[in-house]
Amino acid sequence: MPRIILPFGEQIDGEKKGNRVSTELYQQLSEPFREACENNSHLADYVGICVAAEIEIPEFINNLKRSDGDRESKNLIYQASDNIFVHVFSSASNDRDVYVPIEPGMTEDMSQVMLNVENRLLDIAGELEEAETDEERTEGILKCLKKVCMIGRNGSRPNSNDGKSESNSRQKVRVTKEQFDALQYLLIRDKIGMGAMEPLIVDPNIEDISCSGIGPIFVEHKIFKSLASAIVFESHEELDDFVLRLSEHIRKPVTLRKPIVDATLPDGSRINIVYGREISRRGSNFTIRKFAGVPLSIMELIEFGSINYEMAAYMSLILEDGMNVFVVGETASGKTTLLNALTTFIPINNKIVSIEDTPELQVPHANWLREVANASGGDEKEAKVSMFELLKAALRQRPNVIVIGEIRGEEGNIAFGAMQTGHAVMSTFHAASVEKVIQRITGNPINVPKTHVDNLNVVVVQNAVKLPNGKNGRRACSISEIVAYDPPSESFNYVEVFRWDPATDEFNFVGSRNSYLLEDRIAIRRGIPADRKWEIYSVLDRRARILERLHKDKGVTNFYELLNVLAKAQEQGLF
Repeated sequence: MPRIILPFGEQIDGEKKGNRVSTELYQQLSEPFREACENNSHLADYVGICVAAEIEIPEFINNLKRSDGDRESKNLIYQASDNIFVHVFSSASNDRDVYVPIEPGMTEDMSQVMLNVENRLLDIAGELEEAETDEERTEGILKCLKKVCMIGRNGSRPNSNDGKSESNSRQKVRVTKEQFDALQYLLIRDKIGMGAMEPLIVDPNIEDISCSGIGPIFVEHKIFKSLASAIVFESHEELDDFVLRLSEHIRKPVTLRKPIVDATLPDGSRINIVYGREISRRGSNFTIRKFAGVPLSIMELIEFGSINYEMAAYMSLILEDGMNVFVVGETASGKTTLLNALTTFIPINNKIVSIEDTPELQVPHANWLREVANASGGDEKEAKVSMFELLKAALRQRPNVIVIGEIRGEEGNIAFGAMQTGHAVMSTFHAASVEKVIQRITGNPINVPKTHVDNLNVVVVQNAVKLPNGKNGRRACSISEIVAYDPPSESFNYVEVFRWDPATDEFNFVGSRNSYLLEDRIAIRRGIPADRKWEIYSVLDRRARILERLHKDKGVTNFYELLNVLAKAQEQGLF
C-alpha cells in the first residue's frame, strides 16, 4: 500500500499517532473548524500533528471559491465528503503545492486491529454471500463489523451495556470508539471503494488523478490546478501490487500478456492502467479521468471566461435551428465540457441519441438515448460493437440530434451522411483550427468527400491558453461558419464569427453584420424578409441580455435548471 508523506517533514505510515488539539488551541480555531474537529477525531489529531510540526494552523474553508486558487501561499483545509478532509499546503521543499487527504484511521496504527477484525469477519463471511449490489455489501459489512467488535475505553474494557457473556465477549475484537469509526471507513474503502484512491475519487474538486510510477500521485484540481498528493509509492513491488488489485477491483485484470487496460469506473470515471516495467520504464502507472456528477453549464463557463453571453446566444440560435456543430481542440482543452454545456440549447422536446466509446457525454433532455461502443468485447459473452455500427443504427431511431463523443475514423463518413439526410450532428474532434479540421475530415481514415464538408455548419475551436495575467485557462478561441466548397479552386470558404483576443482576454464579434448562417439561413427560417435580415442581430442581442439577466439577477447556473428555464421562456416567446 502507498504511504502518506506529509509536506512538512512528517511521515504517516501507521507508526505515528497524532496528538489531540489542546483546549487552548481549540480557542484559536473558527467555530466551523472546532465543530468539524469535535465530530471527526482524525481531523483533530491531524491538526495536532500540524502544530507539533510547528507550522501555522491551517485555515478552514467552508466553501471553496476560484479565488482561493490565487493565493500565493496555501495552508488551508476543506471538507471533501462526510468524513474526509483535504489539506492543501505550499511547501518550500516541493516544486508544487501538496494535496494531503485526511481520512479516518490515518493518524493511528490500525494494521493489527484491521488484521484481527478481518480474521473474525472470515468466520461469518457467509452472511455476505447473498449481497449483490455495493449498497447491500456495504450494509452487510457494517452489520458484520458490529458483531465482531466490542467498543470499550482505550480498546481494553467492554461497554457496560453490551450484555454479552464473558465467553462470548472474548471472541470479539475490543476497540475504542475512534478505532471502530475508522474500521467502518477503512473496510468500506478497501473492500467496496478504491482503497487508497478513495479520498481522491470522492473529492468533487478533482478532475484527474495520475500515477506516473514510483513517487507521489498527482491530481488536477478545479481550484488549485496541478498538485502533488501526499500519497506516495516507494517501491515497484507495492505499486505493482496496488495496480493488480485495482484492476481486479474494476473487473479488468491486467497481466504481463495484457498489460494495458482501459475501463470505466462505476461512477463513470475513465481509467487507464499500464502494468509492469517491461513497457513502462518508470514502473506501472494509471490515470483516472474523473466523471463530473453535474456537468458545468454554459453559465458557469461564462463565469470562468471560457465564452461570453453573445457567443452563447449565437450558439443557442444555431442549435435551435438544427445546425451541425463540431467542437474542436487539443487534448484536455475542454471540448467535451463545452459540448455538454451547449446541449442545453437543443429544444427540450427533441429526441437525442449520443454515441461514444467512453461515456463522458451528459445531456439534460428526458428523451435521450445513450449508446456506448464496445469495440473490444470484454469477454466471450460480450458482443463487439463499434461506434460505426452504433451510428448506423442511430439513423434508424429517428433522432432530431445525434451527439458523437468524438469522431476519429470511418464513423465520420456516416456522420456526414446523417447531416445530408437532415439529422443535426454535434461532435468533438481533435484539431487545432478550421483548416486542420478540413484536412483531417477529407484525409485518411475519415475520407469525407470535399463536396460534403460544407454540411458541417459551425466549428468552435476550444483551446487551453495562457491568459494575459500569466495563468492558464480554457477559451473558445474562435467560432467559424463553413460556407461552401469551390471545386475549381479546391478551396473552402468560411467566415470567422467570434475571435478571442489573447492580449485583452476578450471576445470580439468580428462576424457582426457578416454572418452567413444568421442572415441567409436562420433569419429566413424565422420569417424575417431578406431586405430586413439584419434584424436577426437584434434577436441575438436580446438573447444575450436574457442570458445575462438569468445568470446575474436570477442566479440560474445549474445545468439541468437552465434547460427548464429556457424551455419555459421559449414557450412564452421570450427566448
